[in-house]
Amino acid sequence: MTLAGGTGKTVHMPGGRAAEERLDTMMATKIRNAFLAGIRGLALMIVSLTGSVILFTFTIVSIVLIVIGVGLFTTPAVLTALRGYASQRRLLAAKWSDVRIPVPYRPMPTDLRGGFVGQVERCTLMLKDPATWRDFLWLLADMTVGSVSALLPAVLFLYPVESLVLAAGLWRVFADGGDAYWYGPVRVDSQGTALLAVAFGLVIFHVGIRYNPALLRAHFKLTKSLLGPTNEMTLAQRVDHLTETRHDAVDTSAAELRRIERDLHDGAQARLVAMGMNLGTIEALVEKDPAQAKKLLAMARESSAEALAELRDLVRGIHPPVLAERGLGDAVRALALRLPIETEVTVELAGGRAEAPVESAAYFAVSEVLTNAVKHSGADRVYADIHHADGMLRISVTDNGRGGAAAAGPGSGLSGVERRLGTFDGVLAVSSPAGGPTMVTMEIPCELS
Repeated sequence: MTLAGGTGKTVHMPGGRAAEERLDTMMATKIRNAFLAGIRGLALMIVSLTGSVILFTFTIVSIVLIVIGVGLFTTPAVLTALRGYASQRRLLAAKWSDVRIPVPYRPMPTDLRGGFVGQVERCTLMLKDPATWRDFLWLLADMTVGSVSALLPAVLFLYPVESLVLAAGLWRVFADGGDAYWYGPVRVDSQGTALLAVAFGLVIFHVGIRYNPALLRAHFKLTKSLLGPTNEMTLAQRVDHLTETRHDAVDTSAAELRRIERDLHDGAQARLVAMGMNLGTIEALVEKDPAQAKKLLAMARESSAEALAELRDLVRGIHPPVLAERGLGDAVRALALRLPIETEVTVELAGGRAEAPVESAAYFAVSEVLTNAVKHSGADRVYADIHHADGMLRISVTDNGRGGAAAAGPGSGLSGVERRLGTFDGVLAVSSPAGGPTMVTMEIPCELS
């Protein structure tokens, strides 16, 4: 940006140049994104007219062959390939246009039998899945409307090239025989009208720059309408999830009751019984052997202190008093103080406290994650962050250890944490590359009060 001063000199404004550079960068980015959308749309069109047609044909033939028995063996393989093909499209939708398409397939049982009976059962289950027939319908749409919608971004970039070809004088070839050549609404029969075609081509090019990413996104929105779950399928998945989490909650409660019974029986109860026996002996020795009675009294006092400590640990394991009195943040801080490695806790819960069951689940989940970090990570520092935003309680625990926690098996502590959070529709995400660091993120939908 420049201004003319009173002396007639030109004053240069650095901010104007920076603004121009930002504008150029934004325009270059916009053109690049539009061109990339055109290339991707062209690739999708080619895939739609090949992969979708081939899979559509194979699926029809395989299902028809079920009548003679051959399809019982080919249909599961074809449908598995179809699901892989659809999953790849879901991946492209998320990667290229940020359109998330949930996977609606019903889980296959893990205890399917082998041989012919198992093959028949597998084929039947896949054909009974509503998502299978939605995939089949998507193939039909993808090879027709889908291929056209995918081609549009490419057309908006390729069609203007034809106007340049006409302006170069080739309109005479196209209009050979005396008939005029139509380029869109422009009747090209002279060099002047060929230049007018270029102007129309520039308009098309501008439209492509502006709308190509949106057109590609529209293609994936169409894909989502067919590949995504319906409301009925979402409700069925929700019911299955709630049933599973309810069973997990019941199993966890039963295991917790067994642990409490075991700890009471083997710990505090045994010490209290021993203390009662010592008191009975003391009562018999208090006059005959005061010195021995004094020793037994000391032992009884020590047993009572140990029983009290065990009872306190048991109560803390059920529901820590600090959690009930001061909330999740202070409870996690108190937990961090007992760890043998340096732990930094950040809490932002300005809106109040979550419900007691949610706080309890979050506390024990954090406790499990911190315990894993101390035992297995080899870390010397742990960071815990707890905050609430957008109706979600988010907790992240990061350590500077060796990593590799994501490779833990289904019986690991993290799977237990995931089941605990699942009771409240919570989720667990683990990022733990080899060499670290490890970051465990937990989210629980809740409101503070």
